[in-house]
Order: sequence, then structure tokens, then C-alpha cells
Amino acid sequence: MQWNKVAVIGSPGSGKSTFSQQLGRQVRLPVYHLDALYWKPGWVPTPKEEWDAFQHQLVQQKQWIIDGHYARTLDIRLEAADTVIWLDMPTSLCLYRAIKRTLFYRGKSRPDLTEGCPERFQLQFLQWIWHFRHKQRPALLRRLAALDGSKTVFVLRSPLEVEHFIQKLPSAQTH
Repeated sequence: MQWNKVAVIGSPGSGKSTFSQQLGRQVRLPVYHLDALYWKPGWVPTPKEEWDAFQHQLVQQKQWIIDGHYARTLDIRLEAADTVIWLDMPTSLCLYRAIKRTLFYRGKSRPDLTEGCPERFQLQFLQWIWHFRHKQRPALLRRLAALDGSKTVFVLRSPLEVEHFIQKLPSAQTH
């Protein structure tokens, strides 16, 4: 299977960044973490117009793996992608991972974030994860159903499915 443009989506804590790094190494595609590109030092968000323009420019590249949900701009990536991988993990797992990550990186910037954005505990963020399945998932299902048949869509629902998916990939694509 030949991939050039892969969108990795899912709830916070679903494992998008880790999965994207593994996938990037396996299929030899550059990986872009939207969180690292969106947040400026001090947790300053990129202005909407700049963010939209940046994503339109990013998806014009010949090859990429872009991980991040960012629902408002998701269609930019879905339209450009040839492959979509949705990590549709259980809410409890996403919450556990988000809390674990917060504790592990507390006061430090994660590798998939901009330097100067130290990890911090936010109840509102955990609430967003808690409600993701109920509030975000139905719209995501509709968006994916509306994609044309030229896209390959994978839905991975457990860490075991993710592990098997990575193991089944060829060691590297030839470009």
C-alpha cells in the first residue's frame, strides 16, 4: 500500500502523536504534530486566519502524516489526505493517558508540543475528553461517511488494534 498524505485523528489521549511517530518511521513519511504547530510559547494560540492558511499550505506538500483533531479545520486535512486513520479509543483510556501524560511532563514541554508550553493540569481539557465520544464522535462519523471512495479510512479501536496495524505494515515504502 502506497500512502502519501495521512491524517491521524481522534480524541486527546487516544495516542495520535505516538502512533504517528511509529507510522512515520515505518512508512518513511514526515510527521507534523498540529499541537506543536498551533501553540506558540506560553500557550498562545495561532490566530484563526493564520492557522487556516498554514494548514492549506501544509497539505499541499507531496507527503505527510498530520496528527491532530482540530475539528474546525479538519476538512482541510480530510480533503487533501489519501488515507485517514481514526484512533477511536475508549474514553477511559484517553482520560488515563491524558492524566498520565500531565503527571509525567508536568512543568515541561512534551516532545510533540512547542518549547515553552509546559504541560499543565486543566479540568476543562479532561471534561472535553470525557464528552468527546458523545459530542464530537457523531459529527466525525458523518464527515468520514461523506468522504469520496478515493480515500482509505482505518478505524482503530484499541491499543491492540493499533499494535497489529503497525506490525502488518511493510518495513518501509519505496518512493
